Amino acid sequence: MKTLDSLTFQNHFHELGSDFYSEVMPQGIKAPHLISGSKEVAKLIGLNPEALASEQFLQIFSGNTTHPAHKPLAMVYAGHQFGGYSPQLGDGRAILLAEVETDTGLYDLVIKGAGMTPYSRFGDGRAVLRSSIREYLCSEAMAGLGIPTSRALCLIGGKDQVIREEIESSATVVRVAKSHIRFGSFEYFFYRNRHQELQKLADYTIARHFPELNHRADKYPQFFLAVIRSTAKMIAFWQAYGFCHGVMNTDNMSILGLTFDYGPFAFMDDFDPGHICNHSDHGGRYAFDRQPHIGLWNLNALAHALSPLMPKELLGELLSQYEGELVKQYASLMRQKMGLINERDEDQQL
Repeated sequence: MKTLDSLTFQNHFHELGSDFYSEVMPQGIKAPHLISGSKEVAKLIGLNPEALASEQFLQIFSGNTTHPAHKPLAMVYAGHQFGGYSPQLGDGRAILLAEVETDTGLYDLVIKGAGMTPYSRFGDGRAVLRSSIREYLCSEAMAGLGIPTSRALCLIGGKDQVIREEIESSATVVRVAKSHIRFGSFEYFFYRNRHQELQKLADYTIARHFPELNHRADKYPQFFLAVIRSTAKMIAFWQAYGFCHGVMNTDNMSILGLTFDYGPFAFMDDFDPGHICNHSDHGGRYAFDRQPHIGLWNLNALAHALSPLMPKELLGELLSQYEGELVKQYASLMRQKMGLINERDEDQQL
């Protein structure tokens, strides 16, 4: 296990160039104090858990200072929000500090709540303690259940006052994930007719996250198939565990099939297929029983964005595998929940 200074940081996403992000420095919070740190996530990135209590750790991950090896940036992307296309979104209150090298590959370190970015629009770039606690706890609970998810390294509170529906306390939470590239990252370049940058992003994503595909002639179709399968797996887990995401916009869909961007999420206490956990979702677009359908809708949107890289007919053939993948994974999870050891044809009816 290492100290912060002995960790090896990389800035590969930064090397893609300014078409893909805006450089931005974190804006710290007043009187930061560590509320909780995850020793498990610290170990995941190779950090000695004792470092969680250090002043250096507190100052870096509250946004009050930066590590010399970090090149902070806010990623740009677009997305379909409640079915309508928004041409430019981006990290409005999240900053990618760097990637950290571990024995299991690179992990992004993202600080949320450290001030405005060029994509904050009308927001203040801050996070409140209430919602930060929810994200911190749920990230780790989901991981404990085995559901694909981003992780949370720490939760830090501050004395700044943040205005929402009422005045609340400020906080930062540090999100850890293999990638923060989204479906909307590809949509951003497709709808701007910037196919060279689209291909550059696809090549980067494959080289970093799917290196086994890197030298294949069919690397783009195989990449899309991998996204289909991981998305189907993630949503099967959601349905088996009664998890409602609440805002399944394409900008909230991970290219690796990870649950992230925890907003108005919920776990159902009692089974209600039409449960809506987001009070802003007036039409029930993201109701619990619609999540599998929306997963396919979002993959169709991604397919459209990837269409310059492969034939549309092939994209359609690949998309047809989504339902079978989801049903297969869901059935397996439900067998486990019900204690069914052997797989039988009549399991689906049961």
